[in-house]
Amino acid sequence: MAVASVAKATDRKDLTGPALRTFFRIADAWGLKEQEQMRLLGLDSRSTLQAWKRGAIAALSKDALERISYIMGIYKGLHILLPKTADDWVRKPNAAPLFAGHSALDRMISGNVADLYVVRQYIDAQRG
Repeated sequence: MAVASVAKATDRKDLTGPALRTFFRIADAWGLKEQEQMRLLGLDSRSTLQAWKRGAIAALSKDALERISYIMGIYKGLHILLPKTADDWVRKPNAAPLFAGHSALDRMISGNVADLYVVRQYIDAQRG
């Protein structure tokens, strides 16, 4: 294994605990059901989600860290844009063409990491 690969695995291991704690705090703030949390994290297994909640994971995959990073950016951007209603916004129907009358959460739980990226870009654009 190359030195760069070892360093990246070590970075992921160091980021895993803080990333998961932050994700689950956001999930609570947004009132996410287990199935919604699983979709956002790209998980198929409820037992894996439960293990992650207990912190029983050595290191998250690059995909999971990327997903959590987008979710953190969405959360932060919303709290800058809409300090009083940020956590409610994700569930409200949205008339923007990107959402076609559905909520941002509907878009985000499609299972595709690209949809998290698109929602993050939308919020960043709204911030200017």
